[in-house]
Amino acid sequence: MGNPFVYVELHSSDVAKARTFYGDLLDWDFQTMAMPVGDYTVIGVGDGTGGGMMAQREPNGPSRWLPYIGVDDVAVAAAKARTLGAAVVQEKTEVPDMGWFAVITDPTGATVALWQAKSQTAHT
Repeated sequence: MGNPFVYVELHSSDVAKARTFYGDLLDWDFQTMAMPVGDYTVIGVGDGTGGGMMAQREPNGPSRWLPYIGVDDVAVAAAKARTLGAAVVQEKTEVPDMGWFAVITDPTGATVALWQAKSQTAHT
């Protein structure tokens, strides 16, 4: 079986507006927590793949969704992606108590994140 999408994250130019829109449209629940780099909103969807929202950090960058794909080893997967023609945008980075991620742009220009959970029993 292939590696699944395990999380999605909205990098938004207006998180409050996005919360209102998606909450009203899709009946999502939100929990906001303070992080060292700013507030982070966890999206609760019940069954299915969850996600989060955060302020877009790229100056003048557009709002965009970033899907995360579960892998067994982020460093190995990022290195393999590089050999297959991807650009590694962000090397392996730890999310304390949760896992590690890397961000790649594939040879066609699409950006995805690779995710390795600290607990290998689940990728989320």
